[in-house]
Order: sequence, then structure tokens, then C-alpha cells
Amino acid sequence: MTSQTFTIVPRGPFSLPEAAAFGFGQREASEQQELMRLAFCLDGYSSQVGVEVRQGDDGVVHGVVHGAGGADVDVVHDQVARVLSLDHDGTEFTRIGERDPVIGRLQQIAPGLRPPLFYSPYEAAAWSVLSARRPARQMMAVRQRLSEQHGAVFELAGQRVAAFPTPQALLAVSGFPGIPGDKVYRLHGVAEAALDGRLAARHLYELGPDAAAAELRQIKGIGPFYASLIVIRGTGFADILPVAEPKALALAARLYGLEEPVEADRIARLAEPWRPLRTWAVVLIRAAGPRLLAEDAQRGTVPSAA
Repeated sequence: MTSQTFTIVPRGPFSLPEAAAFGFGQREASEQQELMRLAFCLDGYSSQVGVEVRQGDDGVVHGVVHGAGGADVDVVHDQVARVLSLDHDGTEFTRIGERDPVIGRLQQIAPGLRPPLFYSPYEAAAWSVLSARRPARQMMAVRQRLSEQHGAVFELAGQRVAAFPTPQALLAVSGFPGIPGDKVYRLHGVAEAALDGRLAARHLYELGPDAAAAELRQIKGIGPFYASLIVIRGTGFADILPVAEPKALALAARLYGLEEPVEADRIARLAEPWRPLRTWAVVLIRAAGPRLLAEDAQRGTVPSAA
């Protein structure tokens, strides 16, 4: 069978290797610089696909789709674009780096980095339930086993990659090793919300971040912290300032020479030049901030007060 393919032409800088090196929740960081293997529940949550993603020397992103069946390849294209933040124009982010020297230096260290997202709000919500009060690496292994047994497995560039179960399949799981009964119950609540349309990316995006977070908190097991995670990392909002992330606040304080602890309103004022991509700036700080601080430590330089 002929594979379905698509291309995405990034608007502004984009680096697939930087995206691949960014590990979180749904996947570990990859050392494979020229390729990303993605396996996920397709928007609508009734089927799964696997996608091999590569970037050409000209910057164009190429996708090869596996297992789409009768699915519209345009739907796959749009979801991959959202996951890699390629549905936004990144030229404005370059301008942010020009008016904020710290962001500019971070962009030099991690050129073309855009926030990689969860495959969907559904998968972000499921991960939130799985990982709550549990070591992330341990629950990544549990998620992998759950996906292999109840999801779909794809052969992507010589490796087997498992996609998370669809909501319907997840509802059929009455118990699973490593997942306590209360978490299974909450995962079922996530699956039901997905089937009801409450975890559709477009639905949450159209609500706006505040209303979306309020709706997400109605799902059992999703409190304020995880509602924020799903909104920021599952839907594609690009201009949210996550002021409740202590690691990001601590890094920002060190990079800008601020005294800690830094109050939320101080960070809000600092972040004004980052509009309309404040989410991107915070992700860049989290990803590249330690590298920049290490460079400055080797040079013996200290950030000046902002």
C-alpha cells in the first residue's frame, strides 16, 4: 500500500532536532536528530496513526503516515502541525528575541525550538491522571505497556512505536498492572470526557484558556495544576504566561538577575515583551536556560539585574 505523505512549510525558524531533544510526559528525549517517530490518537479519538517526521535541508517538514486507513491526511497534517507548534508563525518569535536580549541568547543556544505539545488534550489528561503523585519515569513505562497492550503499534523507520488507547478502548480496561483502581476510574472519566467532545482541541481552544481550564477541572482527577498543563501543553495556546511553574520562575530569576522568590506580577511585567508568544518564551527558558547559565558560569559572567 502506498504511504500517505504531507509537507509543512514552517513560517519562521523551526528545528526538528530541537523538538526531538525536548522530552516530556508522552515521550523521552530522542538522540535521533533527523527523525521523529510519532504515534497517537487522531483528533476525534476513534483511530490511531503513526507518523515519521523529517526535516529537509531547506527547512520543509515531511511526514509519512502509517495506519491512517480512510482518515483524511489533512487531519493528520493539522494535528502534527499543532503538536510541533508549526501552526503558528514563528517570525514574531525572532522579533521577540531582538527586543529581549536574554530571549535572543536563548534562541542562539536552541535555534528553532518551538514548544512540542502533547498529541491532544485527551492524551495530556490521561497522562495527568497517570503521573499524579507518581514518578514520571515509572509512569512512562506503565503508559508504554498500556499502549502496547490496548493501543496500536506501528513500525516507524525500523522501530515499533505504540499509540495510546482510544477512549473506547480505554473504557474496556478494568484493571492494569501499575495503575491503582482509583486511577483506572479517573482514566475512565477522561475517556468519557473525550467521547463527549469535552477534550477536543478545537473545542477547548475556542473556549479560551480560562473557560477551558474551568471545564477541565470538572473531570475527576484534574485539578488546577493539571488543567493548566492540558490547556498550555495540549491545545496550542501560544500566549499564556504560566506563573505557577516554580522551575521556570527560578530559571527566569537567575537569567534576568532577579532576587528570589519572584512574585507573579514581577514576572508578568518582565514577560510583556514576549507577547504574543509568552508560552514559547517560557518553554525556551525551561529548555535552554540551564545551557545558558552553564555557559555563563564557565565564562565567569553574572546576569545583570532586569
